[in-house]
Amino acid sequence: MPLFILLFFALMGGVGYLATLNPGKVTFFLSQDASVELALTALILFSTALGGLLVIISFGVREMKQTFLHWRALRLEKRGERVDLHYTEAVNAFLAKRYRDASSLFKKILAINPNHFNSLLKLGEINRRQGNFNEAIRLHRKARNQDDQSIKALLALSRSLEEAERFEEAMQFLREIIGVDGANLTALSRLRDLTMQLQQWEDSYPLQEKILKLQLSEEEKKREEAAFLGIKYELGRQFLQKNEASEARRYFKAAIKQDKTFLPAHIGLGDSYFSKGNNKEAAESLEKSFELTGNLILLLRLEDFFIETGEPERVLEIYQKRSAKEPQNIVLRFYLGRLYYRLEMIDDAFEILSEIEPQVESFPDLFKILGNIHVRRGDLNFAIEAFKKGLKLKTRVTIPYYCPDCDNHSNEWAGRCERCGAWDSYIATPILVDKSSTRALIEAPAPYPTFPIRIEETV
Repeated sequence: MPLFILLFFALMGGVGYLATLNPGKVTFFLSQDASVELALTALILFSTALGGLLVIISFGVREMKQTFLHWRALRLEKRGERVDLHYTEAVNAFLAKRYRDASSLFKKILAINPNHFNSLLKLGEINRRQGNFNEAIRLHRKARNQDDQSIKALLALSRSLEEAERFEEAMQFLREIIGVDGANLTALSRLRDLTMQLQQWEDSYPLQEKILKLQLSEEEKKREEAAFLGIKYELGRQFLQKNEASEARRYFKAAIKQDKTFLPAHIGLGDSYFSKGNNKEAAESLEKSFELTGNLILLLRLEDFFIETGEPERVLEIYQKRSAKEPQNIVLRFYLGRLYYRLEMIDDAFEILSEIEPQVESFPDLFKILGNIHVRRGDLNFAIEAFKKGLKLKTRVTIPYYCPDCDNHSNEWAGRCERCGAWDSYIATPILVDKSSTRALIEAPAPYPTFPIRIEETV
């Protein structure tokens, strides 16, 4: 600035010297009709002064702008420091589940900066956890508007919509994430879960295929393959309900190919033949499935079918062959004794059931049948003792299907447990199981013995 002033005075001195050398005047026209005469020196001085003034104004404006920007930067820096301090405290409160304190701090941050992305997400999550779904959705939508490509914001928004039971909207945002990142396991899994919850199995199937192509841990892969089995089974059931038996069989066979011991698919395959009146093919399918899996539920189905069709000798032969292979299988021997009883083969029933009696305690059906046999044989004292053993049991008898995953008993078989949602969890055991102990089941033979039979030979 001092240099500028020095140059200005030097220039004025030079102009004054020129004025002494050029005493003439110059006519300066302001318009066509108006003009003024000025000394040449005055015109030069005026022009110079005007230029200097413009320079000074320009320099002053620049200095003011720099001062303003510096002040604004300091102000933003201080505001940022306050936001960072509040955010750290808020996150700590959030992690400690002190949601009231965390909520208050996040609101302070938003009062300073209404578009603070992470605070919008966290405050929305607090509202979601507290059941304030509309507010959670509003906050997450606002966060999403700050960055419409943010996976984090889209996931948070879809979760809030899902818990508000606005499933279609939640699925829309999950599909948007998959459109941006096709390998996002979280989005794929949640969209898959929603389609399963809504029983949209045809949508679940391709999603599950994508999940299984991702890099998964051994535990994750095992869990996802189990879910894929269930989806195939449910798709088969869905087509069976539509009376499309051939399409249903395709999915049942695909499930069996994936896991030869998956019982629901074996039963579904048999049902697909029954639905078209192909009883012979259905029976053959169930027989092959039983040979492959050894699952007693299949045998119980075959028992009812052959008795209804007047061919009890066929199922009796299957029972006898399997009992010879597994003489220690108490449940199998009980069902064989029960079959003898159903067929009025009282002596055979008594022989096999009386051998089982000393080996078990919590077996009400066994004592009930033995009591009836004693009555029919005229052994009333023994009948009374058998009935007493059965009546001593305090546990309610709900047999024969039992889910060890959640301790659910059911009189009706289903491919999926109605309580815990696990597929292929039911086992056929008439031996009562105490909730505090699964000893009886652990000691019982495994429901799925393995056999060296290829799937092509059995399905």
